Formats: sequence, C-alpha cells, structure tokens
Amino acid sequence: MIRDFDDFCTWMYVLISDLFVAIAPLVARPGPLPVCTDAELITMAIVGECAGWDQETVLLSRWQDHRDLFPHQPERSRFNRRRRDLAPAINLVRQAVVQVLDLAQDSHCIIDSLPIPVVQFYYVPQANSDWKAAGATFGHCCSKKQAIFGYKLHLLITQGGVIRDFALAPAHVTDREVAGELLHDHTHLLVLADKGYISHSLAADLRAERHLALVTIPRSNQRVQPSAAFRHLHAHLRQLIETVNSQLALQFPIETNHAHSFWGLTARLYTKLAAHTLCLWLNRLLGVAEVLHLKTLAFPNI
Repeated sequence: MIRDFDDFCTWMYVLISDLFVAIAPLVARPGPLPVCTDAELITMAIVGECAGWDQETVLLSRWQDHRDLFPHQPERSRFNRRRRDLAPAINLVRQAVVQVLDLAQDSHCIIDSLPIPVVQFYYVPQANSDWKAAGATFGHCCSKKQAIFGYKLHLLITQGGVIRDFALAPAHVTDREVAGELLHDHTHLLVLADKGYISHSLAADLRAERHLALVTIPRSNQRVQPSAAFRHLHAHLRQLIETVNSQLALQFPIETNHAHSFWGLTARLYTKLAAHTLCLWLNRLLGVAEVLHLKTLAFPNI
C-alpha cells in the first residue's frame, strides 16, 4: 500500500532498479561509476514527472527536501546531461513494463495523436534553427483547432489504457502516413481510429500484410455508412484515448515544452511516457486506482 511520498519513491525505485539490471549493460559507460546511480537518477526523473515537477529547476529544488531518499543528487547541468544520455534506457524501462503488464497484451487498441508544440506560434520566426533542423514544422491540430510549430505524438494504446507504442512526427505529416509506419511493427490487432486515419489503401495493406484491422468511421460524404449503433460503440470505445491524452496533458504536462533541443524534448517525452506506464503497473500490483492522481491524492504535502 502506498501511504505517502516516501512509499511511492521506494516502490518506484525497487521496480526501476530491478528492471535496470538487464538494461545496464546496454548503457555502460567508461570510467568510474557515478555516485548517483543510473537507477536512482531515472527514479528521480520519473517520480518528478508524476509529481508534476516538469521543469528541472523545480524538480531539483524539490528533491533537495528529500535527501533522505536520494542523498547524492547531481547539480542541474549534470542531471540534464545524464538524463539525455539515459533517454534510450528510460524507454527500454517502459518497454520492459509493457512486456510484463497484462493490460498491454490486449489485441484491441486505439490510435490517436496530440500536439507537441516546441515554440509558441508567434515566436516561430525567431525560433532556434536547431528545431527546424530536427524536423519541427508547422501543422494543424484539427481536434483542438490549433496551429502549432513542432511535432505530433501518435499513441497506440490498449483498451486497458496502456501506451503500447508511440511515434513522434513533424506536425505537418498526416495521421495516415504515421499510422502506416507505427502499425507496421504490430500484427493481429484491431485498431480504432478517427477520420484523420481514413485510407482504404492503408487499411487494405495492413490487413493483408500484418493481419491488422484499422477501423474508422467513414466521412459523411462517403457512400457506405455504418449503423448508428456501430457509430455509438466506436465513439464510446475511443473515449479511452481522450482519458489517456488528458492524463498526459494535465498530470504530465506533455504539451508544454521546456526543452531547448530535440534531444532534450525526446528525453522528457520518454520520461513522461515511462512514468505513465509505471503508474499503471503499480495500479495492477497494488490493486489501487490512485497512482495516476498523485498530485491530489498520494502527494498531499508536497
């Protein structure tokens, strides 16, 4: 049972350190081992995201009050550099959890995207050219009627709410194009999608090559229309992706960018997505439903 912040940190550290045993050889570095271990630093980053400390200055400032948990805390620039270097390892932690989490094995999935702006729209003319070199582009988010400069994060989630896979694409790339690449790595799935993913050729290719059914609701001007009952069921089942998107946007402010480079953004996205998946795993292990609401329930005093 998780009673307070210390309990939550302990659970997270135990889970991450156990998973990291198999991952450590893949991220080995020359020289002496750091005093703050990789598992400790990843735990600090992931717990910080769960608590809503999504700015490094805030995160490291808040951790100063918890030196009893992590006595050896790196200074800001070193923390930033090590988290970027450990970004692939953080994603491997998330993937390891997905492999063992029963909710992630569901063959019924949902695909959708959410905007990841990197610069406020009116600052784009003065934006760092590095963002443009890293593929950031102008795009439009239809669901929010929002023009952005940056990327779109495409999520493939199960009906249990687990983020099974994801892809980050330039904002101008259509949902159909990204879906073709993202879903090509999967097989024997039934995937619900909105109208942005409508493509007869894509659906046919996925069915023939990957035994995967991409189910969308036709546009109003298309000849073949489903029944009202099917429309209602499709909309009802797809509501889960809105719940996951809301969790990522509100608890793990994924649509707010504090990074100054693409690699910094990638490290933060990996950390937020890993935090979400680990919280779901804790829910299953402990039989509770509060972990994804830590800011109001588990952390009343932080």
